[in-house]
Amino acid sequence: MPDSLPAKEQLLDVHIWRGSGEEGSYQTFQVPLQESQTILDVVSYIQQYIDTGLSYRFACRVGMCGSCAMMVNGVPRWTCRTHVKKITDGMRPADGLTISPLRNLPVIKDLVVDMDLFFDKWVRAEAVHHPTRTARDAIQPVEEETAERQAANAAIECINCAVCYAACDVVASNPDYLGPAALNRAWSLVNDVRDGGREAILQAVSGTGGCHNCHSQQSCQKYCPNELNPTASIAGLKRESAKYAMRSLLSLAGSGKKGEKA
Repeated sequence: MPDSLPAKEQLLDVHIWRGSGEEGSYQTFQVPLQESQTILDVVSYIQQYIDTGLSYRFACRVGMCGSCAMMVNGVPRWTCRTHVKKITDGMRPADGLTISPLRNLPVIKDLVVDMDLFFDKWVRAEAVHHPTRTARDAIQPVEEETAERQAANAAIECINCAVCYAACDVVASNPDYLGPAALNRAWSLVNDVRDGGREAILQAVSGTGGCHNCHSQQSCQKYCPNELNPTASIAGLKRESAKYAMRSLLSLAGSGKKGEKA
Protein backbone atom coordinates (compact mmCIF):
# COMPACT_ATOMS: atom_id res chain seq x y z
CA MET A 1 0.00 0.00 0.00
CA PRO A 2 1.23 3.58 -0.63
CA ASP A 3 2.49 5.54 2.38
CA SER A 4 -0.14 8.21 1.83
CA LEU A 5 -3.27 8.71 -0.24
CA PRO A 6 -3.43 11.58 -2.77
CA ALA A 7 -4.94 14.77 -1.33
CA LYS A 8 -8.65 15.15 -2.03
CA GLU A 9 -9.32 17.85 -4.62
CA GLN A 10 -10.69 20.97 -3.00
CA LEU A 11 -13.75 22.44 -4.67
CA LEU A 12 -14.97 26.01 -4.39
CA ASP A 13 -18.62 26.95 -4.71
CA VAL A 14 -18.97 29.83 -7.17
CA HIS A 15 -22.27 31.69 -7.50
CA ILE A 16 -22.47 33.49 -10.85
CA TRP A 17 -25.16 35.84 -12.10
CA ARG A 18 -26.92 34.50 -15.18
CA GLY A 19 -29.46 36.44 -17.18
CA SER A 20 -30.15 39.45 -19.39
CA GLY A 21 -31.25 42.94 -18.46
CA GLU A 22 -32.86 42.98 -15.02
CA GLU A 23 -34.03 39.38 -15.30
CA GLY A 24 -31.83 36.62 -13.93
CA SER A 25 -30.58 34.71 -10.91
CA TYR A 26 -27.44 33.20 -9.45
CA GLN A 27 -26.28 29.79 -10.59
CA THR A 28 -23.83 27.76 -8.53
CA PHE A 29 -20.83 25.91 -9.95
CA GLN A 30 -18.06 23.92 -8.30
CA VAL A 31 -14.53 24.79 -9.41
CA PRO A 32 -11.29 23.04 -8.37
CA LEU A 33 -9.02 25.25 -6.29
CA GLN A 34 -5.55 25.75 -7.78
CA GLU A 35 -2.38 27.55 -6.81
CA SER A 36 -2.16 31.24 -7.83
CA GLN A 37 -5.70 31.06 -9.23
CA THR A 38 -7.39 34.32 -10.20
CA ILE A 39 -11.08 35.14 -10.30
CA LEU A 40 -10.82 35.31 -14.09
CA ASP A 41 -9.33 31.81 -14.07
CA VAL A 42 -12.40 30.63 -12.16
CA VAL A 43 -14.83 32.24 -14.63
CA SER A 44 -12.84 30.89 -17.60
CA TYR A 45 -12.84 27.37 -16.12
CA ILE A 46 -16.63 27.44 -15.80
CA GLN A 47 -17.05 28.67 -19.37
CA GLN A 48 -14.59 26.17 -20.83
CA TYR A 49 -15.43 23.01 -18.86
CA ILE A 50 -18.89 23.37 -17.31
CA ASP A 51 -21.13 25.84 -19.15
CA THR A 52 -19.98 27.09 -22.53
CA GLY A 53 -22.93 29.51 -22.68
CA LEU A 54 -21.56 31.75 -19.91
CA SER A 55 -20.88 35.26 -21.24
CA TYR A 56 -18.11 37.47 -19.85
CA ARG A 57 -15.58 39.96 -21.12
CA PHE A 58 -11.78 39.99 -20.96
CA ALA A 59 -8.79 40.76 -23.16
CA CYS A 60 -5.24 41.20 -21.89
CA ARG A 61 -5.35 39.08 -18.67
CA VAL A 62 -2.54 41.18 -17.14
CA GLY A 63 -4.27 44.28 -15.78
CA MET A 64 -3.74 46.54 -18.80
CA CYS A 65 -7.18 46.78 -20.43
CA GLY A 66 -9.63 46.70 -17.52
CA SER A 67 -12.27 44.86 -19.56
CA CYS A 68 -12.54 41.95 -17.09
CA ALA A 69 -13.93 44.09 -14.25
CA MET A 70 -16.78 42.43 -12.31
CA MET A 71 -18.34 42.50 -8.87
CA VAL A 72 -16.67 39.90 -6.63
CA ASN A 73 -18.42 39.34 -3.30
CA GLY A 74 -19.96 42.79 -3.70
CA VAL A 75 -16.73 44.63 -4.54
CA PRO A 76 -15.75 45.86 -8.05
CA ARG A 77 -12.43 44.35 -9.09
CA TRP A 78 -10.23 43.50 -12.04
CA THR A 79 -10.74 39.75 -12.05
CA CYS A 80 -7.48 39.02 -13.88
CA ARG A 81 -5.38 40.45 -11.03
CA THR A 82 -7.51 39.37 -8.08
CA HIS A 83 -6.40 36.05 -6.63
CA VAL A 84 -8.98 33.70 -5.21
CA LYS A 85 -7.04 33.37 -1.96
CA LYS A 86 -7.22 37.14 -1.44
CA ILE A 87 -11.01 36.86 -1.35
CA THR A 88 -11.41 33.50 0.41
CA ASP A 89 -8.85 33.94 3.22
CA GLY A 90 -10.77 34.01 6.48
CA MET A 91 -13.99 32.82 4.84
CA ARG A 92 -15.81 29.60 5.59
CA PRO A 93 -15.45 27.08 2.73
CA ALA A 94 -19.23 27.04 2.38
CA ASP A 95 -19.35 30.79 1.71
CA GLY A 96 -17.76 30.51 -1.73
CA LEU A 97 -17.50 33.28 -4.29
CA THR A 98 -20.28 35.45 -5.65
CA ILE A 99 -19.52 36.98 -9.05
CA SER A 100 -21.86 39.43 -10.77
CA PRO A 101 -21.74 42.13 -13.47
CA LEU A 102 -20.49 45.62 -12.62
CA ARG A 103 -22.97 47.67 -10.65
CA ASN A 104 -24.62 50.82 -12.06
CA LEU A 105 -24.48 49.67 -15.70
CA PRO A 106 -27.13 47.85 -17.80
CA VAL A 107 -26.55 44.10 -18.11
CA ILE A 108 -26.35 42.72 -21.64
CA LYS A 109 -25.97 39.07 -20.62
CA ASP A 110 -24.56 37.30 -17.58
CA LEU A 111 -21.34 39.14 -16.59
CA VAL A 112 -21.27 41.49 -19.60
CA VAL A 113 -22.44 45.09 -19.11
CA ASP A 114 -23.28 47.79 -21.65
CA MET A 115 -20.56 50.47 -21.43
CA ASP A 116 -22.36 53.01 -23.66
CA LEU A 117 -23.83 54.91 -20.71
CA PHE A 118 -20.38 55.13 -19.10
CA PHE A 119 -18.76 56.64 -22.20
CA ASP A 120 -21.74 58.85 -23.04
CA LYS A 121 -21.10 60.61 -19.75
CA TRP A 122 -17.50 61.27 -20.78
CA VAL A 123 -18.89 63.16 -23.77
CA ARG A 124 -21.39 65.03 -21.58
CA ALA A 125 -18.53 66.10 -19.31
CA GLU A 126 -16.57 67.40 -22.36
CA ALA A 127 -13.91 64.90 -21.23
CA VAL A 128 -12.54 64.68 -24.77
CA HIS A 129 -9.51 66.44 -26.18
CA HIS A 130 -10.16 69.86 -27.69
CA PRO A 131 -7.21 70.40 -30.06
CA THR A 132 -5.61 73.79 -30.43
CA ARG A 133 -3.19 72.82 -33.22
CA THR A 134 -3.31 70.77 -36.39
CA ALA A 135 -1.06 67.96 -37.57
CA ARG A 136 0.85 70.55 -39.61
CA ASP A 137 1.73 72.65 -36.56
CA ALA A 138 4.70 72.14 -34.31
CA ILE A 139 4.04 70.06 -31.20
CA GLN A 140 3.26 72.27 -28.23
CA PRO A 141 5.87 71.78 -25.46
CA VAL A 142 4.71 70.52 -22.07
CA GLU A 143 6.47 71.80 -18.96
CA GLU A 144 6.49 68.80 -16.64
CA GLU A 145 7.41 70.77 -13.53
CA THR A 146 4.35 73.04 -13.53
CA ALA A 147 1.58 72.50 -10.98
CA GLU A 148 -0.96 72.12 -13.78
CA ARG A 149 1.02 69.35 -15.46
CA GLN A 150 1.51 67.56 -12.16
CA ALA A 151 -2.26 67.66 -11.59
CA ALA A 152 -2.89 66.31 -15.09
CA ASN A 153 -0.34 63.53 -14.63
CA ALA A 154 -1.91 62.46 -11.34
CA ALA A 155 -5.20 61.79 -13.12
CA ILE A 156 -4.05 60.53 -16.49
CA GLU A 157 -3.58 56.78 -15.92
CA CYS A 158 -7.29 55.91 -16.04
CA ILE A 159 -7.95 52.97 -18.42
CA ASN A 160 -11.77 53.25 -18.48
CA CYS A 161 -12.45 50.01 -16.59
CA ALA A 162 -15.52 51.51 -14.80
CA VAL A 163 -14.55 50.06 -11.41
CA CYS A 164 -14.94 53.52 -9.84
CA TYR A 165 -18.30 53.97 -11.58
CA ALA A 166 -19.52 50.67 -10.13
CA ALA A 167 -18.22 51.61 -6.67
CA CYS A 168 -19.92 55.03 -6.61
CA ASP A 169 -23.04 55.30 -4.44
CA VAL A 170 -23.87 58.69 -5.97
CA VAL A 171 -24.13 57.07 -9.41
CA ALA A 172 -26.38 54.41 -7.86
CA SER A 173 -28.75 57.02 -6.42
CA ASN A 174 -28.50 59.67 -9.15
CA PRO A 175 -28.57 58.37 -12.75
CA ASP A 176 -27.67 61.85 -14.06
CA TYR A 177 -24.37 61.96 -12.17
CA LEU A 178 -21.45 61.96 -14.60
CA GLY A 179 -19.39 59.65 -12.42
CA PRO A 180 -15.80 59.60 -11.14
CA ALA A 181 -14.07 58.48 -14.36
CA ALA A 182 -15.57 61.15 -16.63
CA LEU A 183 -14.89 63.89 -14.09
CA ASN A 184 -11.36 62.62 -13.47
CA ARG A 185 -10.67 62.82 -17.21
CA ALA A 186 -12.20 66.31 -17.35
CA TRP A 187 -9.81 67.41 -14.60
CA SER A 188 -6.77 66.11 -16.50
CA LEU A 189 -7.85 68.12 -19.57
CA VAL A 190 -8.52 71.29 -17.56
CA ASN A 191 -4.86 71.14 -16.53
CA ASP A 192 -3.47 70.27 -19.97
CA VAL A 193 -2.01 73.29 -21.79
CA ARG A 194 -2.62 71.52 -25.11
CA ASP A 195 -6.39 71.39 -24.58
CA GLY A 196 -8.49 74.34 -25.72
CA GLY A 197 -11.76 73.38 -24.05
CA ARG A 198 -11.26 74.62 -20.49
CA GLU A 199 -14.35 76.87 -20.53
CA ALA A 200 -16.54 74.22 -22.16
CA ILE A 201 -15.37 71.62 -19.64
CA LEU A 202 -16.05 73.82 -16.61
CA GLN A 203 -19.50 74.65 -17.92
CA ALA A 204 -20.27 70.97 -18.56
CA VAL A 205 -19.12 69.71 -15.15
CA SER A 206 -21.03 72.48 -13.36
CA GLY A 207 -24.39 71.46 -14.80
CA THR A 208 -26.89 68.72 -13.98
CA GLY A 209 -25.16 65.65 -12.61
CA GLY A 210 -21.81 67.44 -12.48
CA CYS A 211 -18.96 67.59 -9.98
CA HIS A 212 -20.97 69.35 -7.26
CA ASN A 213 -23.09 66.21 -6.86
CA CYS A 214 -20.08 64.30 -5.48
CA HIS A 215 -20.39 63.50 -1.76
CA SER A 216 -16.63 62.84 -1.38
CA GLN A 217 -17.14 59.34 0.01
CA GLN A 218 -13.96 58.23 -1.81
CA SER A 219 -15.18 54.79 -2.88
CA CYS A 220 -13.69 55.59 -6.29
CA GLN A 221 -10.27 56.14 -4.74
CA LYS A 222 -10.57 53.08 -2.48
CA TYR A 223 -11.28 50.64 -5.29
CA CYS A 224 -9.35 52.13 -8.24
CA PRO A 225 -6.96 49.35 -9.38
CA ASN A 226 -4.52 51.99 -10.68
CA GLU A 227 -4.53 53.81 -7.32
CA LEU A 228 -5.87 57.05 -8.76
CA ASN A 229 -7.87 59.49 -6.67
CA PRO A 230 -10.87 60.72 -8.65
CA THR A 231 -12.24 62.38 -5.50
CA ALA A 232 -9.26 64.75 -5.51
CA SER A 233 -9.83 65.46 -9.21
CA ILE A 234 -13.49 66.21 -8.55
CA ALA A 235 -12.53 68.52 -5.70
CA GLY A 236 -10.29 70.39 -8.13
CA LEU A 237 -13.19 70.74 -10.57
CA LYS A 238 -15.39 72.08 -7.78
CA ARG A 239 -12.83 74.79 -7.01
CA GLU A 240 -12.18 75.76 -10.62
CA SER A 241 -15.85 75.73 -11.64
CA ALA A 242 -16.71 77.94 -8.64
CA LYS A 243 -13.98 80.40 -9.66
CA TYR A 244 -15.21 80.33 -13.25
CA ALA A 245 -18.79 81.04 -12.13
CA MET A 246 -17.66 83.91 -9.91
CA ARG A 247 -15.58 85.47 -12.68
CA SER A 248 -18.54 85.18 -15.06
CA LEU A 249 -20.84 86.91 -12.58
CA LEU A 250 -18.34 89.69 -11.96
CA SER A 251 -17.86 90.14 -15.69
CA LEU A 252 -21.61 90.44 -16.21
CA ALA A 253 -21.90 92.88 -13.32
CA GLY A 254 -19.05 94.95 -14.74
CA SER A 255 -20.66 95.02 -18.19
CA GLY A 256 -23.94 96.18 -16.67
CA LYS A 257 -22.33 99.08 -14.81
CA LYS A 258 -20.51 100.24 -17.91
CA GLY A 259 -23.80 100.21 -19.83
CA GLU A 260 -25.53 102.33 -17.16
CA LYS A 261 -22.73 104.90 -17.18
CA ALA A 262 -22.85 105.16 -20.92
